[in-house]
Amino acid sequence: MGIVRVEDALRLALEADLDLVEVAPTARPPVCKIMDYGKFKYEAAQKERESRKNQQQTVVKEQKLRPKIDTHDYETKKGNVVRFLEKGSKVKVTIMFRGREQSRPELGFRLLQRLADDITEYGYVETSAKQDGRNMTMVVAPHKGAKTRVKAQESKVTDPASE
Repeated sequence: MGIVRVEDALRLALEADLDLVEVAPTARPPVCKIMDYGKFKYEAAQKERESRKNQQQTVVKEQKLRPKIDTHDYETKKGNVVRFLEKGSKVKVTIMFRGREQSRPELGFRLLQRLADDITEYGYVETSAKQDGRNMTMVVAPHKGAKTRVKAQESKVTDPASE
């Protein structure tokens, strides 16, 4: 319709038994449409839902350790961290201190550093070791494309035509 006075636009909307909806308030002059407001809200919600569906969800897994962990237990926990990273998840590694262990935070720091060195080919340290209360935490993120590599390997294993 072009540029119309607000009063005329409201009269036209009232005659059509519809609403005058401001679609682009930041434009100069503001853009309005004569339409059903309920339908407008519904379509906006649909667009929002669709855009949320296309976003990648970042999953944060947690692995808990103790400062005086045995070597076999450490290897098992490290295997879990590697598995999480290969699947494309971030991993929050937490070291829980109890009692007198709290006076020796360097044990936890060394353990987290050792873990970070052991898993460098699978991920990188996103947030370095920090002490908060009784726990020390570190966040490890997978390298870019970790999830796509896993999918490619799975398709090779399950696809008999590739052999």
